[in-house]
Amino acid sequence: QVQLVESGGGLVQPGGSLRLSCAASGSIFSIYTMGWYRQAPGKKRELVADAFSSGTTNYADSVQGRFTISRDNAKNTVSLQMNSLKPEDTAVYFCNLIELYGQQYWGQGTQVTVSS
Repeated sequence: QVQLVESGGGLVQPGGSLRLSCAASGSIFSIYTMGWYRQAPGKKRELVADAFSSGTTNYADSVQGRFTISRDNAKNTVSLQMNSLKPEDTAVYFCNLIELYGQQYWGQGTQVTVSS
């Protein structure tokens, strides 16, 4: 079993920054990708950014240029630096890990609130 532990959420004013971190532990076979999803009230969970073992990264159009994902393959960690935050970034952010053969894991979620 794989456990994902997130940290770094909180309340920030518009234009501010936050950094989310996620550490994976347990019986990790081989990681295909680690990333971040978010879910706002009344909306579907959506991809924010992910990072493949190859080094390729993907970003949602809404966060491109403001968020940066980074992954440490040796430590099985992934971080999300969020700059120029907007009220519409308010959501619960979930860490995600997909193993090479498709098994998927989720963190418990961390709340990010952008408000003045």
